[in-house]
Amino acid sequence: MSKLTLAGLALLLLLLFLSPQASGPKAFGGTKRVVRSEEQGGTLQKMIVESGSVTMDLDLNRLNGVGSAPQSTAKLQFAVAANSFFSVLVFNDLLRGPDHGSMTLVLQNSASNLPLSLSASVRQLVVEKLPSGAAFDLAVRDGKTGFVFFNVEAGRYAYEATGQSLSISGGRLLISSQFAKVLGRPSHAGSIAGQISVTAAMEPIEINHLIKTVM
Repeated sequence: MSKLTLAGLALLLLLLFLSPQASGPKAFGGTKRVVRSEEQGGTLQKMIVESGSVTMDLDLNRLNGVGSAPQSTAKLQFAVAANSFFSVLVFNDLLRGPDHGSMTLVLQNSASNLPLSLSASVRQLVVEKLPSGAAFDLAVRDGKTGFVFFNVEAGRYAYEATGQSLSISGGRLLISSQFAKVLGRPSHAGSIAGQISVTAAMEPIEINHLIKTVM
């Protein structure tokens, strides 16, 4: 494949992905477009989270700076708020990756012994897709103040086309530099403080049919 053809395909996909953001699926109404391409034809869908759940398993010893006590953990369960806008791209029923946006989390249980700063923000957390080129793919932050508690490393994405479901598993929660300073332990920035997993039902908000052009 020539460099010119690759450049043309990259430009086409860029134009397709740069669709305007909206508050939810009804704002788009399932937009459909037909686009001609000199490369592979197929169906490109932009999908957002319709509903979902998020689990964080936290290492309380690490968060509270306790090294000698028996291991203490906390499991935080969240639902994904209905007004969230976290989008992914799916091409021919295969996940191409997260696009942009964030999931607003609604706490479903209670947990004790959390650090004070995290306890104060636990009911207003969001999981955010970070910009392309950032050191990490996702972050957990306070949705009101923007304070970043954790960066997410090595999460595995999976998409099931029949049920239109997305899962993210095995994501490691790394203490952010901001959080480490508030904890009084700046050297703990980047330390693993637990894991995060996501399960979500997805719905399409934009569908593009790419038709291969016969030369």
